Amino acid sequence: MNGRRNSYRNLDWTLIVSWLVLVLFGWINIYSVLHTEGSIIFDISQKYGMHFIWICISVTAAFFIIRVIPAGFWQSFSWIAYGGAILLLMATLVLGISSHGSQSWIQIGSFRLQPAEFSKIATALALSTVMSKYGFTLKNMSNILKVAALLLLPMALILLEKETGSVLVYIGFLIVLYREGMSGWIISIGFLIVLEFILTIITSPYVAMVVGIGIFLLIYFFKEDRYLLGLLVTALSMVLLGFFPKLLAIDAVAAVNPFPAEIWVAVIAGAVSIFFILRFTIRFARRKFERNAFIVLLCGILFVLSVQFFYNKVLQDHQRNRIDVFLGLVDDPKGIGYNLNQSKIAIGSGGMFGKGFLNGTQTSLGYVPEQETDFIFCTIGEEWGFVGALLVLALYLTIIGRIVVLADKAKFAYTRIFGYCVAMCIALHVVINIGMTIGLMPVIGIPLPFLSYGGSALLAFSVMLAIFIKLEFDGRKV
Repeated sequence: MNGRRNSYRNLDWTLIVSWLVLVLFGWINIYSVLHTEGSIIFDISQKYGMHFIWICISVTAAFFIIRVIPAGFWQSFSWIAYGGAILLLMATLVLGISSHGSQSWIQIGSFRLQPAEFSKIATALALSTVMSKYGFTLKNMSNILKVAALLLLPMALILLEKETGSVLVYIGFLIVLYREGMSGWIISIGFLIVLEFILTIITSPYVAMVVGIGIFLLIYFFKEDRYLLGLLVTALSMVLLGFFPKLLAIDAVAAVNPFPAEIWVAVIAGAVSIFFILRFTIRFARRKFERNAFIVLLCGILFVLSVQFFYNKVLQDHQRNRIDVFLGLVDDPKGIGYNLNQSKIAIGSGGMFGKGFLNGTQTSLGYVPEQETDFIFCTIGEEWGFVGALLVLALYLTIIGRIVVLADKAKFAYTRIFGYCVAMCIALHVVINIGMTIGLMPVIGIPLPFLSYGGSALLAFSVMLAIFIKLEFDGRKV
């Protein structure tokens, strides 16, 4: 018995202590936001009292996972967890309750659960199971399709719930795939998609297409080491495309032209792409890069043409409004941009050392909506100042960095991949949440791990972290 007790001294207490500090710090900050004179932090009729119950549940669950459940259980349980998560997401679409424009919650008595949070754990477990099999490689198309299907299914269901913020977190899994051998071109394409989306919204589909074609030409020729020719062709193409709308605006041409410039460019570029895709597939099958480049160009053109429909028909009004504020298309500090404006005021007013616990004016007077959830970082900035915010970031960096280091040292691929998934999930949440509170990201509903009010998120992140701690600990004993 003493041997087992002593063995648990070898747990990674850096991770455990950092997690506990963030959880307790989040609890007192939630109390600071919601307290009234004479209130008690343990009052379970209030949100901060209920959050304490969720802390107890999360700590108990983590303790049980680390002390009782064997590490080998999770790999055998992964597909059951994934299937259960998918069923819960589907049930939420039918039985879920609406909150803040999304239907992502299931009511169980007085408790609410958000299946999207737990789906991240299940997806990470299933992804680790698939990718840790002997001989698995992301250079195999069938393996790529398996992984894509595994990720896209929960993402699609979450998107149908209109929980856009949770969908964005799944981007972190792309970084996991990259570390496991996926081509860096996939990540690059992801950045290009974001660029084309923004250009379409703030300028026009035509400008987005022209920029996309220019990038395609440079990459295509530079990959062949034909730098001078690539620069000349790209420059000439950009000049011609720049004058093309003016050509269509000539009275004689406009009188017989039924389509705008972007449609003509899409038709011509699409036809050229299809021709070369077929040519490289049939006659030059070994020239896969060239074929794939034209496939990406064709998909990019179709994507640009679909952006306006997605933006106007799929996104909700409040989501479009937040993107408009973020991109500077709308300046409305008292309306659409109220949350962000008040958030900046709260964080900026904290100064170096903050106003002190329970002394934040923006916090205590409720100027920032949803401050105990999505905007909890405002409370930290106002009451604990730059130093407090820096310490919180240091704790997050400690957790994320420690997970990555331990994952890299893991003896088993399953532990390594799951560790990367945990680190990326936490990192994406931190970057997006803090980024939106200081105006570097659009305002979307996404909690700050371990700090924000919300039992589902706290329990999900705690369980995810505890599973990795157990996997890593047992792996060292083998």
